Amino acid sequence: MIVTQDLSFISLISGASAPVQAVMALLVIVSAMSWTYIFRKLTAIRKAQLQTDEFEKGFRKADLSRVYAEVTSARRRQSGESGALERIFEAGMKEFREPHTQTSSKDGDPGAPLDSARRAMRAAYQREMDALETHLSFLASVGSVSPYVGLFGTVWGIMNSFRGLSNLQQTTLAAVAPGIAEALIATAIGLFAAIPAVVAYNRYSHDIDRLSIRFESFIEDFSNILARRAR
Repeated sequence: MIVTQDLSFISLISGASAPVQAVMALLVIVSAMSWTYIFRKLTAIRKAQLQTDEFEKGFRKADLSRVYAEVTSARRRQSGESGALERIFEAGMKEFREPHTQTSSKDGDPGAPLDSARRAMRAAYQREMDALETHLSFLASVGSVSPYVGLFGTVWGIMNSFRGLSNLQQTTLAAVAPGIAEALIATAIGLFAAIPAVVAYNRYSHDIDRLSIRFESFIEDFSNILARRAR
């Protein structure tokens, strides 16, 4: 009579040693968090791209005062429709129109309003970039560490398998296979957690870099416009 062992994933996971099961559970939790951040960042970056495209089109066609009035309208603030580039523009325009900057210009420092507006836009730019880059470091950590965590579970499981073989007088493949199979599942889960995180991190970093270039280009273009108005 030949007795076959159940080598299904569920039976292998349930039959694994406690340290290996702990590693698997940790990787599953990390993977779930990673996928949550992946979808959140996908939505946030796409929204930022669409809002940037929309604002750039309207900015080129409309008067600055009209654009500023639309950006600072109560309706847009309450609905949360304003995008990152709009907030950068608002920070610069608001500082440029502040009474104290205009007073400095009249007192003999024509570059004061422009310098204040540029600093305000750079500060707003840094805040927007910090918001866009949130959780990217987590994805990078998951992509780099998860395979090693899974490998730790695999090594531990294989060590237990060989330790069990020392108590057997006759070793066969059937005796070794379950232990090695359950250990390798930890590596598989680690790769499942790492690969999407690495792909998402590389893609989102590229998209955020492109947005950063667009924001910086807008700051320079808008500064030139303000410089002409300050003359």
